[in-house]
Amino acid sequence: MSTQIWAMFVNILANYLMSDPLALWEKHWPTLSDDVLYIGRKISDNIHLTLSDYEIQNYALAEIEKLLNDVGKSLTDFHMMPFPDERFFHTFVNHLIVEETNYNKEELRLNHEKAHKNLNSRKLDVYNAVVDNVNKNKGGMFFVYGSGGCGNIVLPVVGSGIAATLLPGGRTAHSRFKILLKLDQSSIAGIKHGTDITELMQHTSLIVWDEAPI
Repeated sequence: MSTQIWAMFVNILANYLMSDPLALWEKHWPTLSDDVLYIGRKISDNIHLTLSDYEIQNYALAEIEKLLNDVGKSLTDFHMMPFPDERFFHTFVNHLIVEETNYNKEELRLNHEKAHKNLNSRKLDVYNAVVDNVNKNKGGMFFVYGSGGCGNIVLPVVGSGIAATLLPGGRTAHSRFKILLKLDQSSIAGIKHGTDITELMQHTSLIVWDEAPI
């Protein structure tokens, strides 16, 4: 399988001193990239999808780079090895983005109008401050955290699983941001470069974190 071949190639790069890793890649890239087109057609649900040799190589290199990152290395550590363009780190279809942009906008608009009418003065102040920050792409800390983004996606997260069920598309913060349950001074979130969640975050305009003090 392609994943096993990529893992074997990464093992060779990471654990053996090679005089010419580029020659190994150039000789065996067709084998290392054998499943890329099949995977692309399956993920995109497009049996007519076509990719050039350049695109196929870059998708395979991106997967290899992700595996190398997991062991603390990169293709840039190896002399003359090609490095994939940034766009090839993303899957053919980012299902997280599809999920977050597939809501009924008319239904959301009606719900918003209904809820907005019931805001008291203090809640309205918070609402206006958040909306103003998002529209001006400034970011800021209130009861929610507004982050500058390049899209129009809003991610609602909460502190507990029970509360998450009360929000449309709600997730716990630990689940959405890959936060460890047991934290220490060296803990970091588990979001990795080139993944679907990374691309989703780049297209997010606002993160609403309910019960953030918890």
